[in-house]
Amino acid sequence: MKQIVCMKWGSLYGADYANKLYGMVRRNLSGDFRFVCLTDDPTGLRQEIETRPCPEIPIPAPYNNRGWRKLTLWKSTIFDLPGDWLYLDLDVVVTDSLEPFFEYDKDASFIVMQNWTQPGQGIGNTSVYRFRVGAHDYLYDELVGNTEGVLSSYRNSQTYISRTAKSIGFWPDPWCTLFKVQCVPGFPARWWKTPVVPPGCRVIAFPGVPNPHEALAGHWPAKWYKRIYKHIRPATWIRDYWRE
Repeated sequence: MKQIVCMKWGSLYGADYANKLYGMVRRNLSGDFRFVCLTDDPTGLRQEIETRPCPEIPIPAPYNNRGWRKLTLWKSTIFDLPGDWLYLDLDVVVTDSLEPFFEYDKDASFIVMQNWTQPGQGIGNTSVYRFRVGAHDYLYDELVGNTEGVLSSYRNSQTYISRTAKSIGFWPDPWCTLFKVQCVPGFPARWWKTPVVPPGCRVIAFPGVPNPHEALAGHWPAKWYKRIYKHIRPATWIRDYWRE
């Protein structure tokens, strides 16, 4: 059984983001699959989505509600959800089949996308990764047991995971891209050229801003003095993929 999990807490993303993610997964997987959303508010989620409470992490604010909260997926057990799971952030756009993510290096317990803001440095971007429940529970245990040491040593959860995991693999480079890096033309061409879907891409990640709905409208939220280079034309093709 193919298994997909996402997390939704707080008010940054509404139910529409989870519903569209499910729709993209459904169109890009054959056969049966499980889709689970760990959330503090299941209101408005489509009925095909299984829900469980979004686990809280016992570390100080504001870290407990940032990306560090995703470390709860590395606990020895996650509710009644054993086995291998493909984790997808709510703000990704799926552009091609997800089947290869379940076939690639099946014995690996952790495979992640390259962090394209730091290419070649062995750091993963946890917008898209496959993990085996309980295989790396020491990542969670170390964070909770040595919170001050971990937070003072690593500026974000992705670097901590990448530097601490006892085994890590990466998806083939073309499969997962960052919208701001591979899709948006360089400056100044981004003023007259539209963002594109790179060849071979299967999932586009949108960490930070713009989010998919903003990129679709050609809006890149930024302070006034950064708007000269933080500019994009409307990526209207997002509408073809990012839908229920």
